[in-house]
Amino acid sequence: MSLRGPRFAVDIAVAFQFLTRLPVPEVGFAPDGLARAVKYFPLVGLVIGLGAGLIEKVLSPHLSRPVSALAVLVYLVLITGCLHEDGLADVADSMGGWSREQRLAILHDHRIGSYGASALVLSLLSRAVLLAGLPLDHFIAYMVSAHVLCRWSMLPLSYYLPPARESEGQGARIARLTSVASLIAGSIFTIATVAVTLRKAAIGPVLAAIVVPLLSSWFYMRKFGGVTGDCFGATNQVTEIAVYLCGVWKA
Repeated sequence: MSLRGPRFAVDIAVAFQFLTRLPVPEVGFAPDGLARAVKYFPLVGLVIGLGAGLIEKVLSPHLSRPVSALAVLVYLVLITGCLHEDGLADVADSMGGWSREQRLAILHDHRIGSYGASALVLSLLSRAVLLAGLPLDHFIAYMVSAHVLCRWSMLPLSYYLPPARESEGQGARIARLTSVASLIAGSIFTIATVAVTLRKAAIGPVLAAIVVPLLSSWFYMRKFGGVTGDCFGATNQVTEIAVYLCGVWKA
């Protein structure tokens, strides 16, 4: 069934269709569809984070923390279809290239090499350990905040950075095509959500979610001359881990 309705409903459907494997009504292709939908990426993160929090709430009374954390991690991988893990692995593999052209060619290759496999294992392992270490009384708050912030990280990247490839890939569909209005709307929603869920503890995660895109932007410009879809996924993963780290950090 094809979705027809208000523009905002179509844009929300595109955001969920792109970032998750949740069943949503089919949306017809529009050249600017994904660029319009980016402002709703944090909303997708909110839904994903709430689902993860619910799983932990149901399982934690009956299972040990490592086992319930593993269940949450499996849910996160399945609901996104390994979209962001794939991006992280491809970016890591590209570090084996000596030139910009070689690195972009490696990004385009769907095979996973030793760098990519190592990055994938470290990402999964670190998230499992950090999820098991998050305080139970603030678990839902950190899950919501982490997934709203890591999806928000794509907004500044897509607003400021050019596409590394001008005419192909997901990066070219949103890089430098995100509007000021989308950036502002997505940012207001993100900050409000994190402030409500974490209150005073929101400062660390918000700063982490700003620093990671800043550093990754510098890295992508230096290595690729812009961003690709894989770059968005890699930054998403690192931001998620950084927010979890804030949750287990002991002052």
